[in-house]
Amino acid sequence: MKILYFSFDYSPHDHRFLSALAETEHEVFYARLQKGTRQIEDRSIPARITQVLWAGGQKPFEWGQLPRLAVNFQQVVKQIKPDLIHAGPIQTCAFIAILSGFRPVLTMSWGFDLMKDVERGVWWRFATRYTLWHSAYFTSDANVTRDKAVAYGMDPGRTVVFPWGVDLDHFSQSRNSPQERGDEPGLPSPLQTSPGSLERGMTLFCNRSWEPNYGVDVLARAFVKVAQQREDVSLLLLGGGSQGPLIRSILSSGGVLDRVTFAGQVSQKDLPRFYRMADVYISSSHVDGSSVSLMEAMACGLPCLVSDIPANKEWVVEGENGWLFPDGNVDALVMKILTAMAINPSAHVARSGLTLQEMGLRARQTAEEKANWPQNFQKLLIAYQEALNVG
Repeated sequence: MKILYFSFDYSPHDHRFLSALAETEHEVFYARLQKGTRQIEDRSIPARITQVLWAGGQKPFEWGQLPRLAVNFQQVVKQIKPDLIHAGPIQTCAFIAILSGFRPVLTMSWGFDLMKDVERGVWWRFATRYTLWHSAYFTSDANVTRDKAVAYGMDPGRTVVFPWGVDLDHFSQSRNSPQERGDEPGLPSPLQTSPGSLERGMTLFCNRSWEPNYGVDVLARAFVKVAQQREDVSLLLLGGGSQGPLIRSILSSGGVLDRVTFAGQVSQKDLPRFYRMADVYISSSHVDGSSVSLMEAMACGLPCLVSDIPANKEWVVEGENGWLFPDGNVDALVMKILTAMAINPSAHVARSGLTLQEMGLRARQTAEEKANWPQNFQKLLIAYQEALNVG
C-alpha cells in the first residue's frame, strides 16, 4: 500500500508514527504543513520514509496560504498517487486532504482540534463537519474525542480509538545510575541537592509545553503556594513556550525561583531519566487527548496528579495511580500536592492503603495494559485496510 502521511509539523508523535510505518511493508510518504519556529523533535525522519517537498512545510503556517496550499497539495497527490491519505489535525491537514478530492482519507484527531479548536467559531465547526463527513475512517487516542467526532457527523462504525502509547522498555522504572538519581554535576540546582528522593524532599515534575492549552501557569501558581508552606519541595520543568515570561514572573514574584530547575528542551533519548528524578508527575492541561507525557510518566512508575478533564479520567484513578483536581483550580491543586507530600514511603494513604511506591507500581501497570505502542499501532494498520474497503 502507498500511504501519504500528512501532519501539521514534525513532532515526537510524528516520529513515533513514521518509525512504526517504516517497519511495515507499505511505501510511506510524509508531508508537513509547516516548519515551526521551535524545533520539538531532534531525531531525523526515519529511514524508508520519503519526505515530500512541496509548497508547505517551509515556514510557519498562515491561514492566508490555505487556498494556494490546497491547490499545491492536490498536485502532490496526483504525482504520488497514494492508495490512502492519513491526515490530521482535522481543520488543517485533514481538511486540505479532503479538499484535494482524493479518497479515501483517514482523518486523525490530535485532541485539541476536537476539544478546543472546534469551539472557536462557525468556520471551525464547518471545517470539522465537512472533513468528517467526507472521511473514510477516523482515529483518535481517547474516547472523548471519538464521541466528539461522532457528534460532528462521523459514522461511529468507521472509527477506531487507541492510545498512541509509549516504548515501555525506554520509559521504565529503572533508576540505577547516579545521573538518574539527580547527582549529575552539570544539572542545575535544586536537583543537585534534592533529587527524586522523599527523604530529601519531594520533586514535582512537568514537561508540558508552556502554552495556554497546557496550564503550566496554573502549576506555577500552585507551586508558589506549596513552597510557602513546605521547604522540602522542588519543581523540575522541561520545555518552553510563549508563556515563558509569565511563568517565570509567577515563580519569581513568589520567591521560589531557587526551588525550580529549568532543564530546557530534552531529547527523547534523555527524557526517561528526568521522569526518574521526580516523585510525582503533574499536568494542569486544559485540553488533551490521551496525553503521551502522562503515559510516559506512568511507564516510569510515577504517581500522576492531573486536571480532571475527560481524557485524563480515562487514565488516572483517584488514590490508586494518582490524583485528579478540578481543571484550572489552583487551590485544589495545592491541596492535592500537599496530600501527596503527606505520604511517606512507609506510610499509607488512609483511604486506599497505598504507599507512593505502590501507586507508582499501579501507574506502571496501567501503562503496560493500555499504552503498549507496538500493540496499539496494529489497530492503525487494521484501520487503513478498513478505510480502503470504504473507499
